[in-house]
Amino acid sequence: MDQISVVTTVVDARSVADLLAAAAVAGRQAACAQVGGQVQSTYWWRGGVETSTEWSVQFKTAPDRVNALVEQIRASHPYEVPEILVSQVYCGHPEYAAWVFEHTRP
Repeated sequence: MDQISVVTTVVDARSVADLLAAAAVAGRQAACAQVGGQVQSTYWWRGGVETSTEWSVQFKTAPDRVNALVEQIRASHPYEVPEILVSQVYCGHPEYAAWVFEHTRP
C-alpha cells in the first residue's frame, strides 16, 4: 500500500481537537493525528464575516479507511457545518505508507 490519505478539520477548542485525534487513532480510523497550534480563521457565517481562533487536526489514514474516519469526525464534531477535507498523497516514503496501512487495520 503506497498511498496515504490526509484528512483535516478545525475545531474551536484544543480539548476537542485532542479528543478527535485520540478517538480516531484508538479506533484505528487513523494511524496518527496531529493537533496544530492555534490559527485565526476568517469566514462567512450566517450572512456576515466572522473571525475565530481554531485548532487544526490532521489525520493520516489509508484510503480504504477515509469514509469511516470522516463519519467519526462528523459524528463528534461540534460545528453545524464542519470543515472536513480529504487529500490523497500519491508519493511518499513507502515504509511510512506501509506503517499507516498497518495501523489502520481493525
